[in-house]
Amino acid sequence: MSSLSKKSNSKILYLLPLFLFIVMVAVLASGLGKDPTKLDSQMIGKSLPIFQKTLLFDKTKLISEKDIKGPALINVFASWCPSCYHEHPHLMKLAESKSVKIYGLNYKDKRDKGLKFIRDLGNPYDKIVFDDNGRLGIDLGVYGAPETFVVNTANQVVYRHVGIVTQQVWLELLKPKMFAEQKAGKAAR
Repeated sequence: MSSLSKKSNSKILYLLPLFLFIVMVAVLASGLGKDPTKLDSQMIGKSLPIFQKTLLFDKTKLISEKDIKGPALINVFASWCPSCYHEHPHLMKLAESKSVKIYGLNYKDKRDKGLKFIRDLGNPYDKIVFDDNGRLGIDLGVYGAPETFVVNTANQVVYRHVGIVTQQVWLELLKPKMFAEQKAGKAAR
């Protein structure tokens, strides 16, 4: 091998780490400024996945997608989720208003810890699905907790919110999505 080709090979080896660094910076920079609560969901417009799980409070009773009646919220929570503790008082107020049906999905949790979470903080949910292995969460496309799905009267997912449900989130995002179908039906009459 000539000394000229050895020099070009060594230059390439020296420039390779720089090139990889530039590519890595470009990839990471492309994610900057994006809203993490705006994660795409493959479930939008689709029916709830078929499932059969036990209830959190009664491991002898099963619940399936047929037991979810929209319009409703499906709130993904867990005792290991710090944000879920912050979100819970907002869900309690929402449930007390009786303006919305909320189903809970206790995600990748231990049953005793999920029960303690609800007993300590209160129960805003009509029913709580116990998803210990996270299979239902995976089928819904859950990234983590908390997440909240809006389900219409046909039990199709119409919206997904990643993050804490607050009064503002309810009024500005979830409630309009939840009742948009009902408003459209009334306007058509």
